[in-house]
Amino acid sequence: MTYLRGFAPWIAFSVTSPIGRQWAALIALVICVSSLVLNRRAGMRLDGQVLNIGMTAYFAALTALAFAAPHSPLGNYDSPLSTAWLGLIALISLAIGQPFTLGIARLKVAPEVAGSPQFRHTNVVISAIWAVSFVFIAAAGFACVALHGGIALRVAYQIIGFGLPALFTHRYTKRIRARRTHGGQVPEPAPPAHLG
Repeated sequence: MTYLRGFAPWIAFSVTSPIGRQWAALIALVICVSSLVLNRRAGMRLDGQVLNIGMTAYFAALTALAFAAPHSPLGNYDSPLSTAWLGLIALISLAIGQPFTLGIARLKVAPEVAGSPQFRHTNVVISAIWAVSFVFIAAAGFACVALHGGIALRVAYQIIGFGLPALFTHRYTKRIRARRTHGGQVPEPAPPAHLG
């Protein structure tokens, strides 16, 4: 559910695009701004909202462009451009040593865990996986537009591009928690029970 909420502006943009690119961009922008405000009121620091801030900037620019030039050929590239923007945010966050997942993950752990080098390393790995995924989705999107790929192809690369890093994040964090819980050792899986 957390992933779905994080990508709500993109989902809203995709779903509402048929009513008009301008209105879809405006709806996504309103969702971004609302999310920023609600998260700040809930006490979330700005470092936990790196993607949200980036999405707000993107949808503000897209809304302005969509209303100023509704028939711009750039409209064909909305999806890959948006994912390329996410990739850029993720890569910059890694380059400056503040992986975009760090602020979000910090809310879910004890302060002593959040300050550990292992915690930072875990978030570097997770942010890097997401960055690669965003770049993959953007590249696939640009290729799909250029080659006039069908809707099935577009859905497939989006499912792969978002599904695999989500699955990786879930399994990787589960493994790290298990290691921390068991004194630095990941427990060996239990041997299979033999049927008698």
